[in-house]
Amino acid sequence: MNVLLSAAFVLCWSSGFIGAKLGAGSASAVTILMWRFLPLTVVLIAVAVTVTRAAWRGLAARDVARQAVIGALSQSGYLLTVYYAIQLGVSTGTTALIDGVQPLVAGALAGPLLHQYVSRRQWLGLGLGAAGVAVVTLADAAAAGDVAPWAYAVPFAGMLSLVAATFLEGRSRTRVAPSVSLTVHCATSAVVFTALAVGTGSAVPPAEASFWVAIAWLVALSTFGGYGLYWLILRRSGVTAVNTLMFLMAPVTAVWGALMFGEPFGPRTALGLALGLAAVVVVRRGERGGERHVERRGQRPYGGGGREGPRGAVSGGPVRSGRATGRRPLPAGPRPDRLRAGPPS
Repeated sequence: MNVLLSAAFVLCWSSGFIGAKLGAGSASAVTILMWRFLPLTVVLIAVAVTVTRAAWRGLAARDVARQAVIGALSQSGYLLTVYYAIQLGVSTGTTALIDGVQPLVAGALAGPLLHQYVSRRQWLGLGLGAAGVAVVTLADAAAAGDVAPWAYAVPFAGMLSLVAATFLEGRSRTRVAPSVSLTVHCATSAVVFTALAVGTGSAVPPAEASFWVAIAWLVALSTFGGYGLYWLILRRSGVTAVNTLMFLMAPVTAVWGALMFGEPFGPRTALGLALGLAAVVVVRRGERGGERHVERRGQRPYGGGGREGPRGAVSGGPVRSGRATGRRPLPAGPRPDRLRAGPPS
């Protein structure tokens, strides 16, 4: 079941880059994004008022405001750069590859910012993933000779926006239900993109059927499929599992883009895919070894999320109560399973 969920998550998340390419030929990035989020937000608000009202109880205004800022960074800023880069001519695979560096950057910063443990084997896997990203990015860049060099910095800026959202969410002490965060994030994006579209005179949707096909694709596969499976896997397996799957998004998108749009896919792209698969295997093994290391040293794992157990224990980590273990209690801080990988594109 976990394998099927992981495969579905990778396909649904990768579909966002393909959907962006589908809509790029008929409308500007802000037009696509406005009409992706505006109707979706209306539906989500209706659901929040009628079905999921209980999830909103107990939330302070600052909690909602924090989620709005996270949404502005992880959806608005991230998606705008993805769509704009693709419109500039950067291939879907290259865009996904540059965004795929996000777990590596988040992992590098998790120690100094969140005091979370990352094992040597996990770093080795993350390094393999980064090598795969570099190999395929260079191959795609060489094939797309008519794309301005600065265009490759656009998805890089989006990746940094995603990293900022990751740590802002990771430092939050209030647990927010996925239905609430999804509603707030989408509502924030609807406001941002509607304002941009109206301000640039791009609010009117085109008449082409391909535009609405792209919108339906993005809402059904990318938002509901990718975002929903993201939270499900995050809660079952922790953020390290999600982050390792992120390395598969780029090669899968590269293959998908080659089959659907004729984007270049050569031996170096295949090598990058192999490195990405190796990264997943190594990091998954490192996660299991890291949990045993945590038990010995009493450290908090990076991505060692799990369900709450008896007496405040977190699976894969030490019991938080000093009375239960005889150890000094861990310092208060954000739960490891709250460090997010980011939203689907």
